[in-house]
Amino acid sequence: MGSFHGETIGRRLPGARLVAVADPAPGAAEKLATHLGADRHYEDAADVWTDPEVDGVVIAAPARFHTELIVAAARAGKHVFCEKPMALTIADADRAIDACRATGVTLQIGFNRRFAADWAAARALLEPARTGPPGSGQPRPGSPVGTPRLLRSLTRDPGGFDPARVAPGTIFLETLIHDFDTLRFLNPGAQAVDVFAVADALVEPAWRDRGLLDTAVVTVRFDNGAIGTAEACFEASYGYDVRAEVLGSGGMVAMGDGRRTGMTFAGAGGRVVETARGDQELFAAAYTAELAAFAESIRTGAEPTVTGEDARAALEIALAAAESVRTGRPVRVETVAKCG
Repeated sequence: MGSFHGETIGRRLPGARLVAVADPAPGAAEKLATHLGADRHYEDAADVWTDPEVDGVVIAAPARFHTELIVAAARAGKHVFCEKPMALTIADADRAIDACRATGVTLQIGFNRRFAADWAAARALLEPARTGPPGSGQPRPGSPVGTPRLLRSLTRDPGGFDPARVAPGTIFLETLIHDFDTLRFLNPGAQAVDVFAVADALVEPAWRDRGLLDTAVVTVRFDNGAIGTAEACFEASYGYDVRAEVLGSGGMVAMGDGRRTGMTFAGAGGRVVETARGDQELFAAAYTAELAAFAESIRTGAEPTVTGEDARAALEIALAAAESVRTGRPVRVETVAKCG
């Protein structure tokens, strides 16, 4: 993901320049920097903090390092884009947010689905139409979808993962956290109240006793009464599948179908469509758009589209889901926030 983001900055993002690449693996930063035409490469991220030409950093390290890297970047006065999750505990999430707030730097988190065309169009339908300011006498009609009642978000990865490298909780903290943010994004202004989750090792059952969970379904109840469902599986034989849906009082909006193109072939065996095989293929435009928004935030000082507070709220749901699996009971989100 870091290489992909580097290529986006270096080749697909007018108005931004890739200054440096940092990677502790020997030779990795030099290889990528040379490939993308970056001026410098470092094995120690600390060298980035002292580089005067660096305005902002993109963090795509393993999740366990995110908080410390965010804090270090903020203290160096560098604006921060960080891949999800921002942190693995609520305490670390608060440290990251506080560090960026204290130094006044931008903090944006990589929830790329908000920038995908289908998801952005759906969100627009969920926002009340605004033809005039309050008190202007001009009509302000509500969302055509109406009040959300049922929401759904799913992620099905294409498989091929190494179970030995999957840390406990990954399905909630690094996969479904996208879906938790999506449920919040598609239910504007609502907050999660209760979470109930079931999960198992159905793709790699031999790893169940070692803590691997590769298939999960999570139910989230929101304070506006809406009920959301998030599901994930680490293997879908047909490719990378990401979809979402909102049923409201006025209608339904659905997004995502996983097609590589709009082509459908009909033959003796039935109808066949080509499906995307990875996240960088399905969401290439969204990955570019989120970094374009980050660069614009740095230039203008505008609040980023996905804030640290958004990431914290998604993390609360993720931690509650993991706790629900451990206890077999629903978990109040506020309880997780207090002890997380």
